[in-house]
Amino acid sequence: MIIRVRTPQKQHRVELDASSDIAVLRKKISELLSVPPDAFQLTRDPKGNQLVVQSVGVTVAALGLRNGDLIFATPSSAAGTTNAATATTPETEKVPPRLVDQDPVDDYLERQTGQIKRSASPLCKHGALGMCDYCMPLEPYDAKYLEENKIKHMSFHAYLRKMITQNKTPPPGSQHFIPPLDVLDLSVKIPCPSKSHEPYPAGICTKCQPSALSLQSQSFRLVDHIEFETPSLIENLLQFWRSTGYQRFGYLYGRFEPYSEVPLGVKAVVSAIYEPDQAGAKDGIQINMEDPQNANVDELAKLLGLTRVGMIFTDLTDDGTSTGKVICKRHSESYFLSSAECIFAAQQQSQHPVKSRFSETGNFGSRFVTCVVSGNEEGNIDISSFQVSNTCMAMVKAGIIEASVNPSLMRVKESTSKHYVPDVFFKYKNEYGIMVQEAAKPTFPIEYLLVAVTHGFPANPSPMFISSPSFPIANRQAIGVSQTMDALKSHLHSNSSLATALSDFHALLYLKESHILEKDDIALAAEVARTKATESEVALTSRGSWRTLITILGEGSDPMQTDELPGRGGSSSTSGGRGVSAGAGTSSASWACEHCTFVNVGTASSCEMCGLPRDGR
Repeated sequence: MIIRVRTPQKQHRVELDASSDIAVLRKKISELLSVPPDAFQLTRDPKGNQLVVQSVGVTVAALGLRNGDLIFATPSSAAGTTNAATATTPETEKVPPRLVDQDPVDDYLERQTGQIKRSASPLCKHGALGMCDYCMPLEPYDAKYLEENKIKHMSFHAYLRKMITQNKTPPPGSQHFIPPLDVLDLSVKIPCPSKSHEPYPAGICTKCQPSALSLQSQSFRLVDHIEFETPSLIENLLQFWRSTGYQRFGYLYGRFEPYSEVPLGVKAVVSAIYEPDQAGAKDGIQINMEDPQNANVDELAKLLGLTRVGMIFTDLTDDGTSTGKVICKRHSESYFLSSAECIFAAQQQSQHPVKSRFSETGNFGSRFVTCVVSGNEEGNIDISSFQVSNTCMAMVKAGIIEASVNPSLMRVKESTSKHYVPDVFFKYKNEYGIMVQEAAKPTFPIEYLLVAVTHGFPANPSPMFISSPSFPIANRQAIGVSQTMDALKSHLHSNSSLATALSDFHALLYLKESHILEKDDIALAAEVARTKATESEVALTSRGSWRTLITILGEGSDPMQTDELPGRGGSSSTSGGRGVSAGAGTSSASWACEHCTFVNVGTASSCEMCGLPRDGR
């Protein structure tokens, strides 16, 4: 196919295959212009408003480019700009709806009507098969219904239905489709759409500067409820505070599911909590955000069908009465999240966006939830869950706000010659009950940025991880808890079956970190933990790397105890006793290789590990 490329000087013709990556097109254009591939941007219009997606891995055909299409290559004036408030990022590029890989819960809710059914009213004058204004179903965003049921924030999909209805948006597959969700961008546009002046900070105009911002409470929330699979998740976190008096932080791993208590609602179901490398104190926590172990945890979570859904931290101080009561620090007269915590939450939410084909950029907001374990007004330990608004995320990304000394107030930065900050206003009722608008110079209340999320526990728990006792939690050396091979051996002995023993997030993580099991075997172990399938369990115990693990655990042990370890011997059985032992009728004789010391099972003539002969010759 041939793509016509028009530059400020002349027009070119680029020949390539429809299946070629967009990077190939950029490389060919850069060779024609004799400039680096990142020195220009591709657009569908001469004004530069309709950017062509430039993400690596996207084919030319997937972008909708056909033989003979015309695109425009204009010099990128933003090259080398690093100011957070002015830099152009790939997040602002338009993404075709068909290229967006949404969460399964979004695909499911899109197919639901979302209408709220109502029973017949005494005012109805029709028969059983009729319908009127008094009994017809309500839309999920009906204001009266939300007010009567005390739903302050409508669900994301209810808000999406509202925007589609208001804008009369056609389906995403239509050529007239215009995404109804707008992603707020508070940065200076570079280059300026008017092309009438030098890029910022050399010049600025109303076309490229962000508009003034009027703060208001967000009417919707991306996640409506957070559910902890079992109370032991919170108890394990509290155990550290009770032992040391120091605060604790953890990442929440789980999945998103439909939430029936809210029309078209979504809930985050938490299956595990991972506590990263951190240094706790009585009044704060220092977290190692560059801990490479976090990537390992995310990889394991993906194998288990989980994702990072939020974070949780404690803010507890004993009241000194020795009754188990704690001081209530966070309430309506002080704050629920401090300004520094809001900024941290916004940064975390920006790293975990929601994929949506109803947004131009393919992303809209985040479902990342922040949970705080603190004292309530009765002095009991309670959980409070929040998100920060999309506006807060945009303000943090653009570098507009910063933490204040007063935790209940957020500070707006001042504009400089290199960093433009738009005016920020907020509204409130004065002492006379009149709504007035005030400029945030220099602070405003953080309540404008918060979105409350409910929390709870299931009535009939069915947790993913069921091992009992559980494996030691990582990064708890401060209270004398360590993850060791001896602890793993004890864990395997203490559980009734291999599937139960592996049904532990921290045990699986330790196995992954030990690098004893092969990558495929770690995936198989995760499958055993997730499905509890006997076939997967038998397949795992027959793997060579699992036998190596059992050999390492058995070194220097009582032979009788070693034989009880899962995978020791021939085929495995989960039907009886502790551990998983060899089944009847299988060959349980074993011999150690003279070359590599690997313990082989059966009467094989060569070593399974190194391949050398059994007799050593």
